[in-house]
Amino acid sequence: MHRTAAPLDREQLAERLLRASVRHSHDPLTEIAWDEPIDPGRPAMPPHRCSLYGTALWDSLGPQEQAALCTRQFAGLLTWTLWGELMLMEGLIRHVYDEDPATRHAQYALTEVADECRHSIMFGRYLTLTGHPTQVGPAARRLGRWLLRTNCVPLLLATTLFVEEFIEAAQREVMRDESLQPLARSVSRIHVIEEARHIGYASAELRHSCRAFGPARRAALAQALAVTCAFMVREAVPPRMYALAGLDARAAHRAAAANPHWHRATATWSRKAVALFRELGILDRWSEPIWRRARLID
Repeated sequence: MHRTAAPLDREQLAERLLRASVRHSHDPLTEIAWDEPIDPGRPAMPPHRCSLYGTALWDSLGPQEQAALCTRQFAGLLTWTLWGELMLMEGLIRHVYDEDPATRHAQYALTEVADECRHSIMFGRYLTLTGHPTQVGPAARRLGRWLLRTNCVPLLLATTLFVEEFIEAAQREVMRDESLQPLARSVSRIHVIEEARHIGYASAELRHSCRAFGPARRAALAQALAVTCAFMVREAVPPRMYALAGLDARAAHRAAAANPHWHRATATWSRKAVALFRELGILDRWSEPIWRRARLID
């Protein structure tokens, strides 16, 4: 095989990430107490981050119902993240297919696939225990198939990076809050620890990809990314989540769409990805209104 070495900076980063993977990888099947019962009175995420917090509908619920809604929403976020990770794994395999597997860069990509496999199994276990669907809705599945068919590595990298940053910020709050459900905190802790490596790799790859972009291609990516991320966040808390919690799905969806507390949460969890996209010029003045309408920018 003719070998073309990756740029030194990519190889150095991959080497550091591989060493970190050896030191800080976790097996959720053995490290999480899956047999411990879930206390229905303890929410799985901070109540003030629930999409209905502060609304009249929220105030009409009792403490047990509020806790159940928080757990349902956390489970929904894991379904959404699992969907994103499945797309990422396929994208990474495609990416490595044309790379030299002897490079540390390619080897770290394969290591990340192994991490994501464990995460997807971990999320599936949690979803099974909570009785939440493991599949996103049909519209999201169509979007995922479209993203993979485009075979546009920068767009796939950017959208999965957005999902990673969004859920990492949300789960960091969960893992630190001792009042929350222990199982949700354990799942969050493992994912946050390992996701830090994935975010570093995806950020570096996105920077590398964007270097070759001219103004027209950068602007096209900015538009596609804005529309995709706006849609993805809407799918993170779909109306069916409220129906599964025993609420009127349409009324709850309308209340969340107008809820400033929920807008604050989504903008907070998007902040790191937004900053990077601005820096790379793939969030520009033409695409920014889409981000603002989706409540992903303060």
